[in-house]
Amino acid sequence: MLPNLHLNDHLRLRKQHPCGSYEWTVTRLGADIGLECKGCGRRVMLTRRELAKRLKTNLTKHDDTEKNDN
Repeated sequence: MLPNLHLNDHLRLRKQHPCGSYEWTVTRLGADIGLECKGCGRRVMLTRRELAKRLKTNLTKHDDTEKNDN
């Protein structure tokens, strides 16, 4: 399942970045997802499918307002 993300979400990935950080911030949404490392500031682009494989958890809590709109 592909993740449902929002801008500025804080994510924890499975593998450690070379700087030592596991945490990333979402900076761009689209076909590719832009991420910025919270440790060193490096920016990378991943496809949604690749991010779904690497993602461990989304650290940002969201209200389920989309589900309650019905």
